[in-house]
This record gives sequence, structure tokens and C-alpha cells, in this order.
Amino acid sequence: MAEATPLLPLMHSLIFVLLLFTTDTTVNCSQEKKQLDLLKFLHREQETHNQRCWPQKPRSEKGVTILEMKHHGFCSGKNKNWDDESQKRLIADNLRVKSLQLRMKNAASGLLKDLSEAQIPLASGKQLHILNYVVAVELGGKKMTVIVDTGSELTWVQCEPCKSCYTQEDPLFNPATSPSYRPILCNSSTCGALEFATGNSGVCGTDGSACNYIVSYGDGSHTSGELGSDSLNFGGTLVKNFIFGCGQSNQGLFGGAAGLIGLGRSQLSLVAQTSWQFGGVFSYCLPSTEDYGASGSLILGDNSSVYRNTTPISFTRMVPNPQLPTLYSLNLTGISIGGVALQASAFSSGSGLLIDSGTVITRLAPSAYTALRDEFLKQFSRYPSAPAFSILDTCFDLSKYKQVNTPTLKFHFEGGVEVNVDIEGVFYFLRRDQACLAIASLSSEDEIGIIGNYQQKNLRVVYDSKESRLGFGQETCSYV
Repeated sequence: MAEATPLLPLMHSLIFVLLLFTTDTTVNCSQEKKQLDLLKFLHREQETHNQRCWPQKPRSEKGVTILEMKHHGFCSGKNKNWDDESQKRLIADNLRVKSLQLRMKNAASGLLKDLSEAQIPLASGKQLHILNYVVAVELGGKKMTVIVDTGSELTWVQCEPCKSCYTQEDPLFNPATSPSYRPILCNSSTCGALEFATGNSGVCGTDGSACNYIVSYGDGSHTSGELGSDSLNFGGTLVKNFIFGCGQSNQGLFGGAAGLIGLGRSQLSLVAQTSWQFGGVFSYCLPSTEDYGASGSLILGDNSSVYRNTTPISFTRMVPNPQLPTLYSLNLTGISIGGVALQASAFSSGSGLLIDSGTVITRLAPSAYTALRDEFLKQFSRYPSAPAFSILDTCFDLSKYKQVNTPTLKFHFEGGVEVNVDIEGVFYFLRRDQACLAIASLSSEDEIGIIGNYQQKNLRVVYDSKESRLGFGQETCSYV
């Protein structure tokens, strides 16, 4: 027995080394994962709407204008059937993406006449609770709550006299009561700019002088009326003779908002019309869609000292897109899941894709999506699967967990720019027993990818049209 005792310390040492090795491996893995708290998603199903769901009045600070951004779905009123609402959101989002792809193909083929039926649909609001964001502005001295959309050019609001309008929260804008309102003449260069901005030429109204506009969207939504100008005020910044659409026939999925504010790149967009003041630079931080008290900000101007980013802003160049020159494109060079770099043909020479505040779910080329899905499943294999839902084919049953360790998701862009997707942008929660990977595949490799707003939450995203670049930095979104 005495001769066997030296083996005990040796065995203890081996066990210690084995435990040390196991502990190190666990730590290394956890560095590439984040803990997702599922309790807030459970509480969401029990919540009613927030008492202050509409955005506050803008403010000016250090030469920039800051507008509070609110998630539009929070202003929908009563408890929701989340199964039905989630299905509707994804259907509308898919319509937007399909019409955008159609617009690309038509533009590439020179089929300009088809653009009136292939514009980006603006699915949003009270009826469908779409994940879009709203801000408050003053037009002609009247407060208006409008949807923010980087995929649109023309700003428009519903106007009196209204032939056909949907129900909105704010009173309709009445140009007859605004002393600064002026109609745009149909023989003017401004009227001629409508074709590039909207795909439809301006036409002379019944009086033979005023310019009439029409914008039709891929889901059947539309707005039409008179092109006019008035004073636009936000945060003390006054924009005289701001050009916008005074919509007298508007139908579709716009919810309770008064209209839409276009942040695209044509001369009719808000960005172009305020370039004298803000230099063609704007940024936003999109708040959580799960926190009913959350708010973000839309900042017009390039003074980065007002940002609250926790990591430096890293810039990548805007990529020219001849088919859609009014939208914002960038070059995706890779994706990492849990620190593992994906291998896909879409990354071989870089993949041009759009970034859009109006699309909800990010879309990737099939090869890129397949690589992402397979790696995610590999790293998330301990959790039980759940049925697919609409466009989302990778779902899990997390009903028995309070917290889950989720693989990190990182986008890599040209110039070495890395963007860490917020933990809340990884899953699209339908119910606790059906949480789906919040990314979908495109139909073919030749379609253009899109970074949707679900993967842009809690990021400061900077659009610098003057320098033709896009910037990203981590930020916990807040307006106050």
C-alpha cells in the first residue's frame, strides 16, 4: 500500500490540469458569445403601449439638430396578438424587398416606365406595427410625426382637401392656412426632378400650372397630390421653401404617421435640401424594439461631439450603384459568427449591398446566408429547434430558458471596418418557444443584399454624402 501512495498526487495533478484545460476552453468560447436575457421578451407579450410613444420636439446643439426617434410600433395602442402581428410584419417586409429587387432589375434593363410599379414599399404603422421609426417636425408651423426612410427621396404629408386619406394621429396639413405655402410650377426644373427621385414625371394639375406628383409602391400603397414648398422647422433650424409632396390621395400601410421624410440622395431629399446647413451629413441611432421606453436620435450635421458612441466611428466608402444611385450602398467583405470567419463565394471579391432604415430583416446572397446559418446552428446546437416562420427558416424553442449564450454576429466591410450586431438584433422573437435567426436569404446570387434596421439597433450609423462614406460605432441609443 505504501508503494501506491505516490500515485495519488499524480492523479490529483492530472485532474487539475484537465479541469484547467476545460475551464480555459470555456472562457475562450464565452468571449465569442453574449448572454441574451429572455425575460424582456416575455414581458413584451404582456405590455400595453407606452404612454409617451410619439417623439418629443427636436433640439439644436453645437451646430447640429437632434430629433428623437421612436419605434412606430409602440404607438399602436392596445395589446397585440404577436403571432398575427409578426406574420404581418414579415409579409410587408418581404414585399418591400421584392419590389426593391424588381426596381433594380428594371433600372438595369432600362425599363423606366416600370418604376412606378417597382418603388420601395413603405410598410409601417398602426395597422401592421411595422418596425419603422418616426420623428417630429414642424411644417408650415404645424407639428407632424413622419416616418424616417433612407430608401425614399420625396418627403410628403397628407393634405387638405383630401380626396382619399388614411387615418393619422396629427391633424391634416392645410396649405390654405399657411401663408408661406407655395405650389411648385409644372414647367419648373424642380418638377422635372421628380422623375429621377420617384421614377414618375411631374404633370400639370387641373389649373394648368401646379406640378402634380405620384409615388406608387410595390405593395399597392401610393401617395399623390401637389408638389409644393413651405417652411420646415426642427430644433430651431428653419428651412425656408422646403419642397415636399402635399398628398391628397394616400392609401396603404403608413399607419398613424402624417407622412414620410425622405433621406435618400436625390436633390429632393431632406439631405440635399439642407446641405447648406448640415453639409450632407446625418446619422441615427435606432433604439431597441423590445424596450417600450426606448428612444433613439436622428442627428443632422457632422459634429461628432454630440454622439454618445462607446467605440470610435469607423468609416467605409459608399459604393456607386448605377441601378439605384439614390440609395446607399457599401461593400461587404465578410461575416463572422462567434469569432469564426465564414467562407462563401459572395465574399470572394466583396459583396455590394444596401443599407436601409426601412427594411427590417437583413437579406444575404444564398451562399453567404447558407454559410452563416450552418455556422450558427453548429454553435447553437445545444438549444432545441422550432418550426420555421415565414421568411425565417432557422428557429429555436427557448421557452425553458431565462438566458441563453448567443454567438456574436459581426459584419466586415471594405477598409477593415467591423460592425458588431447588437445582441437584440440576432433573434426575431415570435414567442418564447419560437425565436428565429433574424436574417433571411435572397432568392438568387445576383440579387443585392440589404442590411436591415433590425441589425442596426444600438449603433451610431453616420451617412456622409459629401465624403461618400458610411460610419459605424457602438452606442446605447438615447435621446435625453
